[in-house]
Amino acid sequence: MSKIATFKKTTRRRRRRRILPKDEFGVIIFFKRLLIGLVGMLTYPRFAWSNKLKISGMEYLKDLPDTNVLFLSNHQTYFADVMAFYHIFSAQKWGYKNNIRNPFYLLMPRAKVYYVAAEETMKQGGLLPRIFAYAGAVTVQRSWRAKGENVSREVDASANDKIELALNQGWVISFPQGTTSPYAPVRKGTAHIIKHTNPIVVPVVIDGFRRAFDKKGLYLKKRGTHLKVKFKEPIFFEEHQTVDEIIIRVREAIEQDADRLKFKDFK
Repeated sequence: MSKIATFKKTTRRRRRRRILPKDEFGVIIFFKRLLIGLVGMLTYPRFAWSNKLKISGMEYLKDLPDTNVLFLSNHQTYFADVMAFYHIFSAQKWGYKNNIRNPFYLLMPRAKVYYVAAEETMKQGGLLPRIFAYAGAVTVQRSWRAKGENVSREVDASANDKIELALNQGWVISFPQGTTSPYAPVRKGTAHIIKHTNPIVVPVVIDGFRRAFDKKGLYLKKRGTHLKVKFKEPIFFEEHQTVDEIIIRVREAIEQDADRLKFKDFK
């Protein structure tokens, strides 16, 4: 290939990148934004009409930087929890305060949001999970569970690199218990990520999703449920803190220590 032909080919590639920019995972931002908007419109009635989404603490999101923010939450369904976060983050971008009324924010949703999900859930759950994966999934292989059974296998060595890459791009949602079961232990991988990347950590506590939706969060199980999402003040960790100390603090922050009763209302 001549130098002129090579130059033309390189120029075409650069032009395509400018027209359709991608994130570091190879996802075209325009299509991702479009997908979030479409799925948001489909799921909006479930959060605003069939059930009532009650949000508190959105003021803590206002001054957060665009990158290196890690949201740690308890987990109740595979996908409904995540979609609620996408609604809230996009609404916050448009200046909403503790509500998602009038979903104009879906015209230009926040695109640089990622969430940590089990590779098995995203790749073996059918077409819809694959679509959700394109919206920002950072897939990791769980070392303790596979196909609904407890297993013991090597830790996914690439997991921390993927999560770090996502943090460098934007906001990351993680469910540190790695399961939808309440009061499950916080996994050590979360503490290692915090020690390695030193992100701003925003604890989140959710409730009601397990009652309103099936385990996957795709089907409506009960109407009239109050869905609660509570953002807490960001927390920071010192370099000298141990993995065990970080785990204890995270578990308490997301209100998943076994001695605590589930929160009943927001202050």
